[in-house]
Amino acid sequence: MHPAVRYRRPLVPLAFSCTLFLRFDSAGAKQSAMIVRTRFAPSPTGRLHLGHVLAARVAFSIARDAGGVFLLRHEDIDGPRVREEFYQGIEEDLEWLGLRWDGDALRQSSRIAAYEAALESLRERGLVYPCFCTRREIQHEWARMGAAPQGPEAPVYPGTCQKLSSSIQEVKLGSGMPFAWRLDSRKARELAGPLTFQDLRFGEISVDPDLLGDVVLARKDIGTAYHLAVVVDDAFQEISHVSRGEDLLSSTHVHRLLQALLGLPAPLYQHHPLMLDEEGNRLAKRSNSLAIATLRDQGRSPAEVLAMIDAG
Repeated sequence: MHPAVRYRRPLVPLAFSCTLFLRFDSAGAKQSAMIVRTRFAPSPTGRLHLGHVLAARVAFSIARDAGGVFLLRHEDIDGPRVREEFYQGIEEDLEWLGLRWDGDALRQSSRIAAYEAALESLRERGLVYPCFCTRREIQHEWARMGAAPQGPEAPVYPGTCQKLSSSIQEVKLGSGMPFAWRLDSRKARELAGPLTFQDLRFGEISVDPDLLGDVVLARKDIGTAYHLAVVVDDAFQEISHVSRGEDLLSSTHVHRLLQALLGLPAPLYQHHPLMLDEEGNRLAKRSNSLAIATLRDQGRSPAEVLAMIDAG
């Protein structure tokens, strides 16, 4: 194993013995069995590293071991950082590793209309509100409060713009001020009621709609953001199993809530352990020494690279 990498082996096996799994509807009720469909969804803002390969390998194994479908989705809504060479590099790395996906790769940038429709559905029911706060203003509000409301990894939005009257909102919107659309977690919780999601590692988890607070669902420049886009696309691609790093477990509370609000099916989840560097930090794209392209240039074989994530 590469000396700069540490990885805790998942607590459940990556392989599954049957082809069909139960799926849950937006209210958590069991539906009929269906073929396993997974996806790997990198952002084309850099080349793949070993952490990405772990995520891709888990999703690939779940699908292939069950005779299912493995899809590739480029999460390319972060416009300024996206470059065409990274789309090609990601696909080149996956093919070199033997992690071949089914069908054509999906680009989120081609799905903006679907995200806008989902946002409009939430907006019509008063479940989102415009937020005009800058990062500095949010920090000042936290300071004024004396103690910022804490989320799992960082403070959550203090709800400043949620308190604005409709007349003030209209004035600010009419002035052309930049803004984002935030989920009103309180209203969403009241409408959706109690929810759970199923994780193959952690079991059944009760949803806490307030865990991440009033998250951003869309920015004015592109009309969407991660939380909304990933939920809409998982439903569009009929994903039955969402596998991703355990650092995104808290985000699943938001995603399960959005599925219920939008009437979308709920997949099963597997939040796997992360690959960490020698200092205990999760791998990032700045870890060039662990980029697949770099390892390949050093003469490593696909089997050797995959062995780095399989050893643990």
